[in-house]
Amino acid sequence: MGDRDTGDDEVVWPAQGPPDPSRPPTDERSRRWPRQWNGELGWLRRRPPEPEPVTVEEIASRDIAEQDAIEEVISEIEHRTILDGEYRYKAWRLAGLGALLVLTLAVTLGRVLVGGPPSVAELRAQAGVDEWTELAVGVKDDQYGVAYYDAASKSWSGFDIDIAYMIAEDLGFRRDDVRFYGLESEDRARMQATDPATGQRVPVQLVIASYSVTAEREAAGVRFSTPYLYTEQSVVTVKDEPISALEDLAFQRVCTLSTSTSSSALDRADAIVIRKNRVRECFAELDKGTVDAVSTDAAILAGYKYKFPDKYHHWDLGLEKTERWGVNVGENPALKTLVDLTLYQSYTDPEDARWEEAWLDNFQVEIDANDETPIAVAQQPRAERPAVRQLPWETLLG
Repeated sequence: MGDRDTGDDEVVWPAQGPPDPSRPPTDERSRRWPRQWNGELGWLRRRPPEPEPVTVEEIASRDIAEQDAIEEVISEIEHRTILDGEYRYKAWRLAGLGALLVLTLAVTLGRVLVGGPPSVAELRAQAGVDEWTELAVGVKDDQYGVAYYDAASKSWSGFDIDIAYMIAEDLGFRRDDVRFYGLESEDRARMQATDPATGQRVPVQLVIASYSVTAEREAAGVRFSTPYLYTEQSVVTVKDEPISALEDLAFQRVCTLSTSTSSSALDRADAIVIRKNRVRECFAELDKGTVDAVSTDAAILAGYKYKFPDKYHHWDLGLEKTERWGVNVGENPALKTLVDLTLYQSYTDPEDARWEEAWLDNFQVEIDANDETPIAVAQQPRAERPAVRQLPWETLLG
């Protein structure tokens, strides 16, 4: 077929005729044909259906429901926030307690492994207690109510004897393992006694013999425990003439114990002082009339007044100085700590009534016989806790 000019207005249609606008194009040529508008506007006139009319009550109910839903969500959020906060607080608290426990354990183990105060077992080893088969104790043997040996019954009695048994018990000794030896006042610092069976000098581990704690004695090398009794100085006469002060003893012959703290007060009062090693020697002089009075600690004199109520008169001198009795442990600092531990335990433990029982058995019974003259303080002196290492699961005395 040759080309021919058909003109600008002439259109040559395919054999099938002009395209039908209502049918989609089917070939490549038809895709180039512009889209034809058939003149219908129905698709532009479509609108959503009109909403049904809503009442004011329905709007209010819907708003309330929405508000309740919002408040429920807020409440749930707040509740979860609180729970989360409590959980975090408990978690931090548990973490803090755990850290404190670890720190305490570390400090305790540090003291055990690195150093610190000795334990009871270490103190016993240092003192040599576990190697002793007996406990030798130096005491007085002629002081009624304090420390007295009855030769007829071969028995010991008195406050100092009971204190010795208390200490011995905590050191692990039975009563049958305790050996008492009578000693004179001048031997208390030497810690030497005499065995009545052999007459030989015997060293003792403890001296519990109405021994007053003084700075002078400590400076001289005496190692005392914490005090176990408070008493004071008084005087006994055979005459019924009241003595109310040291000045009443001026130029009187007064017997006292050698190395006793009572002698210094008598010297200041211008008394004529006679010194003896045993208090029974002083009372023998008083009975003979070679001395006018006997002066020493009231706890000692009260026993003689109790034993012989119609024979002697016991007078209070009204002195302010307190006589503090302590245990001499010699050159054994570990033993001193162990003795202090017993006195501390006795003082602090409400179930430990051994000190109180010793008071009742020996001093309380003497009060009526001594009228208004004080004997001793009816309460154990305050005892501080000694430096002893104690693990949380241990008791101090093992």
